[in-house]
Amino acid sequence: MSAQPAPKELRALLRAMNSYYSNRIEGQHTRPLELEQALKHDFSADTKLAARQRLALAHIEAEAALEPHFMGDVGLCALYKPASLAQLHRELFARLPASDLHTDEGENLRPGQLRSREVQVGRHIAPAAASLPALIERWGSVYGGVRRGEASLVALAAAHQRLGSIHPFIDGNGRVMRLHTHLALGALGYTQGLWSPLRGFARSVDRYYGLIAAADEPRRGDLDGRGNLSEAALVDWIAYVLETCIDQVRFMSGLLQLPAMEGRIAACLNFEQTSLKSGARIEALRPLHYLFLSGTALERGEFKRMTGLGDRTAVSLLTALLKRGLLASDSPQGRVRFGLPLHALRFYFPALWPEAEADVAQAGG
Repeated sequence: MSAQPAPKELRALLRAMNSYYSNRIEGQHTRPLELEQALKHDFSADTKLAARQRLALAHIEAEAALEPHFMGDVGLCALYKPASLAQLHRELFARLPASDLHTDEGENLRPGQLRSREVQVGRHIAPAAASLPALIERWGSVYGGVRRGEASLVALAAAHQRLGSIHPFIDGNGRVMRLHTHLALGALGYTQGLWSPLRGFARSVDRYYGLIAAADEPRRGDLDGRGNLSEAALVDWIAYVLETCIDQVRFMSGLLQLPAMEGRIAACLNFEQTSLKSGARIEALRPLHYLFLSGTALERGEFKRMTGLGDRTAVSLLTALLKRGLLASDSPQGRVRFGLPLHALRFYFPALWPEAEADVAQAGG
C-alpha cells in the first residue's frame, strides 16, 4: 500500500492491533478491552492477566520507540545488525518488571542478551549457544545485503524464518521475529503505518507455525536445494509471507477508503446524538473530518468555531467528544486531535478489528 503516512491516532490503533495479534499468535490472549485498559495503566487484579496486559503494552511502546530509528535504506541495513536484534529484544522486555521476566520453566529472561544454553523447540534442535554470534552475523550479511525491491521482500520473509531457526534468545524470539518483519516493511516504505502482516499471521496461525517448522526440516532429496535444510519448504514459507502481505494490503485498501471517511464520521455522530444521547452532535463533523485528514491538532477555540455553534453549546460538545474518546488531548486545556476509541470502529473502519467490536458490544458500549 503506497499512501500518505497514517494519521497519529490510526497508527496508534494499528500498533494496538499488532500487539493484540502478536499475543494471540503466542497463545497469550489479551482481549481488546483489556488492552485498552492497559493503555490507561489500569491493570487487572488477576496477576496472570495483568502480566499479559503489561506485555501487550510493552509491544506497543517498543514498536512506537523503534519505528523512527529504522527508516529508509539506512534503517533497513541497521535492522540486520546483531546489535539491532539485541535492541529489539531489549525494547520489548526491558519495559517489564522483574516479576514478569521469567520463562515458563522459571528461568530468568535477560532483555537483549543471547541465550547461553542449548534449546529444543518441538522437533527442532536450535544451534549451539556458542555458535550464535557467528550465525547472527551470517544471517544479517546474507539477508541484509540483497538489492532493494522484490529481492528485499523475499529476503525479509526468509530472514523471519531463519531467525526463528537460530533461536537467539532464551525466550521472546517469535515476538522479535515479527517485530523485525514489521519494521523492515516500514523501512522499505511499504506500510506507512497503515498495515502489518501480523493480523494475517494471527488469522492463519496454524499455517504460520506449520510452515516455519517445515522449513527447518532436512532437504527432501537431491533436487531440494544444496544445503542441509529443505529449500522447497523455505520457498513455501516465503510464498505464504508474500501472500499474507498482499492479502493485508488488499484488505486495508478496501477497508480504509479514506475519501469515504466523512460519511463514516457522520454516521458515528448521528448514532451518538440520537441513540446514545451522549452529548456528541453532528455539528462536530467538519472539525473532526479536518482533524482526521490533516493528522494535526487544533486549539480548542478553533475546534469550537468550526462547529458553528454558540460558545456554551460548543463547550458541551467538546466535553462530550473528549469523554467519549472521539477527541483526544494530552492535557486538560491542550490542543485536540482525532480520537479512535474502540466503540467507534464499527462506524469508522468496520471489520478492521472484529474482536474489538465484539468486546464493545458485549460491554454495551
